Amino acid sequence: MGLIIDIPAIQANWKALADRAPEARAGAVVKADAYGLGAERVAPALYAAGARDFFVALASEGRVIRPHLPEDAQIFVLSGHMDGEDLTGLIPLLNSPEQFFRDRALRPRGPFGLQLDSGMNRLGLEPGEWAAIRSEALAGGPRLVMSHLACADEPEHEANGSQLAAFRAMTEGVDAPRSLAATGGILLGPDFHFDLVRPGVGLYGGLPFADARPVVTLSLPIIQTRDVKPGESVGYGYSWTAQRPSRVATVAAGYADGLARALARQGELKLWSGDRACPVIGRISMDLITVDVTDLPDVPAELAILNAHQGVDAVADLSGTIGYEILTSLGRRYKRTYL
Repeated sequence: MGLIIDIPAIQANWKALADRAPEARAGAVVKADAYGLGAERVAPALYAAGARDFFVALASEGRVIRPHLPEDAQIFVLSGHMDGEDLTGLIPLLNSPEQFFRDRALRPRGPFGLQLDSGMNRLGLEPGEWAAIRSEALAGGPRLVMSHLACADEPEHEANGSQLAAFRAMTEGVDAPRSLAATGGILLGPDFHFDLVRPGVGLYGGLPFADARPVVTLSLPIIQTRDVKPGESVGYGYSWTAQRPSRVATVAAGYADGLARALARQGELKLWSGDRACPVIGRISMDLITVDVTDLPDVPAELAILNAHQGVDAVADLSGTIGYEILTSLGRRYKRTYL
């Protein structure tokens, strides 16, 4: 199995998104192991491109990348200060009064940031909670005050404007860097940029950044090919039956590798030999996928599922999900090559 991760493409996507917000500092979201692509490799490459602010979901993710980044890199933990967590070298984004008072009691001089709820109702201090601790919190010198947009990938959604207004109202007069925009928010324009932007999925070639350079190529090795006669069936449940003399290739990947069974439900998933598409047939199983290669003049050693013809979002559409899930589900059995 060959998963090729194009590091220069990630760096180029970071620079392109940073250029969309020229008045703001551009950080980088590297949570979930840099969206499944390897944070220990991706984070230093983004630092080399110019990023100095990194965002992870959990403190444990921050501890993984901390040794790989220079001291001037700030690593923000989106889940804040969880009870009993080691935050050495990290900056928790405190989400509630409980987290704030816990953090200040245990780390009175430790760096911290604040996350506000501007309307997503997921993480962050609600307006009343924020009003109650605002003076004390700001007196401690937060490194960042941020919120998160719920509908940034839908530019016309009314929630974008209402969240922007709420964030402005909650942060009026705040003497600390402010951040509202991730990838989608960057594309909404300068009103959403504030002091720092947080590009995430766009770095890795995913929507809503349609101009992103592709980052991931995934090719799957063929284990075996066989001839199948008309009327013979293939795979679990015999869900595909040959209508003509066929050549079927079985490749080494399946739902254990992040390629969900649902990908094959509509019969539209293709694997690729160069520019030639080969339909996936039958069911995707735990470790194996079967492909109709009858129309290939020669059967190659491997077939691609992610390439220039079929990117992560195209594959996501076929299984009724989003590119984020495809990227973060790619399994550890693939041989990874970093360009």
